[in-house]
Amino acid sequence: MKAWQIDEWCEPDQMQLRDVAIPAPGAGEVLIRNKAAALNFFDILLIQGKYQVKPALPLTPGAEVAGYIEAVGDGVTGLEKGDRVNAMAAQGAYSEYSLASGAKTFRIPDGMTFEEASGMTVTYQTSYFALNHRTVLNPSEWLLVHAAAGGVGISALQIGKAMGAQVIAAVGSEEKFPFCLGQGADHAITYNDPGWPDQVKRITAGHGADVIYDPVGGDVFDLSTKCLAPEGRLLIIGFAGGRIPTVAANRVLLKNHSIMGVYWGGYAEKHPGYMAETQEALFAMYEAGKIKPAFSETYKLENAITAMKDLAGRRVRGKAVLVM
Repeated sequence: MKAWQIDEWCEPDQMQLRDVAIPAPGAGEVLIRNKAAALNFFDILLIQGKYQVKPALPLTPGAEVAGYIEAVGDGVTGLEKGDRVNAMAAQGAYSEYSLASGAKTFRIPDGMTFEEASGMTVTYQTSYFALNHRTVLNPSEWLLVHAAAGGVGISALQIGKAMGAQVIAAVGSEEKFPFCLGQGADHAITYNDPGWPDQVKRITAGHGADVIYDPVGGDVFDLSTKCLAPEGRLLIIGFAGGRIPTVAANRVLLKNHSIMGVYWGGYAEKHPGYMAETQEALFAMYEAGKIKPAFSETYKLENAITAMKDLAGRRVRGKAVLVM
């Protein structure tokens, strides 16, 4: 099979497309014949050796995949060859076949495409965990989503709307406004304007954002604390901006703010069954027409480097998806 691999930490354009053996599923695993794989920003960090975990090398990147089950290992129940599924891949998704734990593999709704399904594990699970577990987003509250045109941002935007919130999409340029508004955002702002916290206050009639969803960090995080409503919750999703920020504890104290970490992967590993419960809830939202994974472009497997460069260059709207 064809698979992208790295032998050492490097930049995406140093990946190699190789012919490797199709793996056999072990106990508790399934082998998936991949039809689509979604890219995530952390794929780039993983390749560079900058992610919080460093898997053994050689490494095939990619965590989100969808396709047909090709084979089922011992001990797997409820899944069989030929099932249409999405999964969090144990062996990287930038390949023609992937291994996944049976507990992290889910049958997809009949009307869902493989492209949509591939982007509905990590990002949507993360946003659901953030907005329905780390905090509980209440109807009519103000939700500010940073990097709202990206894959994880769009998932938060859509889930926030499904939960009844008023959503402000914050993006890097005004060119992304139509996309975010078309995905359900009530307002759109750009954080390239240093006065954007004042825009949030104007939009919310001085109240501020009740919940801020931040996958960016750095200066975006720092300024977010200036427009967080009293008793507001700031959700730390990641640090795509590069700098890990610190917080002024006096502001947290005086306004009864809550600063919350959102590490879905770690929680899911310690709570077996949580992924399945969440995926069931997400599929129900999808079938009710409340959420729908968005992707602006698909790329052939052999064009994975181009896809990663577009993702790193903030040229992707929604998810970037590889198709096999």
